[in-house]
Amino acid sequence: MTYFTRTDVSLLGRWWWTVDRLSLAAVLALMAIGAAMILAVSPAAAQRIGGLESFQLAQRQIFFLTLATVTILAISLVSPRWIRRLAVCGFLASAALLALTLVAGVEIKGASRWLNLAGFSIQPSEFVKPCFAVTAAWMLAAQKHDQGVPGYAIGTGLWLLVVVMLLAQPDVGQAFMVSAIWGIQLFVAGLPVLITALLVLSLAVGLAGAYVFLPHVTDRIDRFLDPSADRYQVERAMEAFSRGGLFGQGPGEGRVKASLPDAHSDFIFAVAGEEMGFVVCLAIVALFAFIVLRGFSRLLQDESLFRVLAVAGLLGQFGLQAMINMASSLHLMPTKGMTLPFISYGGSSVLALALGMGMVLALTRRRAGMGEAL
Repeated sequence: MTYFTRTDVSLLGRWWWTVDRLSLAAVLALMAIGAAMILAVSPAAAQRIGGLESFQLAQRQIFFLTLATVTILAISLVSPRWIRRLAVCGFLASAALLALTLVAGVEIKGASRWLNLAGFSIQPSEFVKPCFAVTAAWMLAAQKHDQGVPGYAIGTGLWLLVVVMLLAQPDVGQAFMVSAIWGIQLFVAGLPVLITALLVLSLAVGLAGAYVFLPHVTDRIDRFLDPSADRYQVERAMEAFSRGGLFGQGPGEGRVKASLPDAHSDFIFAVAGEEMGFVVCLAIVALFAFIVLRGFSRLLQDESLFRVLAVAGLLGQFGLQAMINMASSLHLMPTKGMTLPFISYGGSSVLALALGMGMVLALTRRRAGMGEAL
């Protein structure tokens, strides 16, 4: 039973009747699963890492999930005009921090992707993605509406700027994600098929170049293709899925997580497979699919090109990131250090995803931004 009537014109009343409550519920369900999984894996991860209390990782992650929930709800309240302003400010700030990682970043496994600011570790590339998606959508929509803005040129320049900085870290995975966002938006905006084909070809050439010139990319692809190569984490992940069967070993009863180095982050889907089983893993996949498809379905009735492009980019990033994480856990593609949205451990990832999903909910509200030019 709701406390808001359809005639309620308050801020919360209008929000309640215009926001996509089903998508919001699906996101909250993913967060609940993430909280349960980090509680299950935290003791084993803390013991493996050393110097941590048993549930210290869980405490941190639940704090970030709580903050993420507040972020989603707060951002979903605002208008598309303020979403654009927030995205531009966020892009400028995160791009500046991204540049700072090249000179003052913390090097982990040969890559400088993190900054230590005021006692917190921040990964700027996570925040660049949603802010770029909305900013680029604004530029494309402005040019399409003949507002005298060279949107394609500005968007392409921003994309190149971000990709160059990401490759300098190096972070091929995030560079691919930003490129995918830009490609999706160009396609939705009505880019000619020939130019679309050239962009796809350029992406293929870029990936081939990464294989040739970046040793860690070469190593990951070679290990994926060579059955005799050392694939310790993937083998442990496949063992976890095998042990889990249909209904799993039970919450907290998994054994593989004790020997799986990234069980709390990149391979948490394998932990879910062992402890919760195939049925829950399928439910997780269904939640991701529902959020993406539900968001796109609401765009079918939207006449604002800006909102369509922005949400397409944000949902494309969200869905693709989930697919990459789950596929690498199942050994369907080379491993890539990419989190499973709202389930893997990581404060920067959770907050950046909350920013993106808050924007999606704000932009897909039924009466959000009605009468605006974009």
